[in-house]
Amino acid sequence: MGVLAAMFWVPVVLFLETLLSGSESQVIVVTQPASMSVSPGSTVKLPCAVSSDLKISSERVRWYQQKTGTPSFLYHYYTSSDQGRGSGVPERFSVSPDSSKNLWNLVITGVQAEDEANYYCSTWDNRPHAYHCDPSLWGTETKTSYCLAGHQQE
Repeated sequence: MGVLAAMFWVPVVLFLETLLSGSESQVIVVTQPASMSVSPGSTVKLPCAVSSDLKISSERVRWYQQKTGTPSFLYHYYTSSDQGRGSGVPERFSVSPDSSKNLWNLVITGVQAEDEANYYCSTWDNRPHAYHCDPSLWGTETKTSYCLAGHQQE
């Protein structure tokens, strides 16, 4: 019996953060591996490394899954008591933060063939109260997306 491998395409995404003043902006860098291969039944951690000016203690991260079309909301993480899955997302999906490395790892336990997809993370900026990226811009021909604040994703 052959081994079926699930491929996770997780592109590097850059976000532009618009400050309240509107006259300045700073680049928030979100780094993810290009792709990962795992065997069915195993556990995988998909890292989302955010530049050091965002701190796990005060920022939110959302993960999205894209199989076809527009990415769908998968999971959000703010604190251990403020996190949750999207509608219909199995409990085997969770987020494990690593504050020492400023990482928000999406953890998939018991990987299944149906988990093969593109996975994206985005961050929350408390100043304009919006996620930094419009998912309709993800998964384009380029592997880097530049998105302005102001698009709240639910």
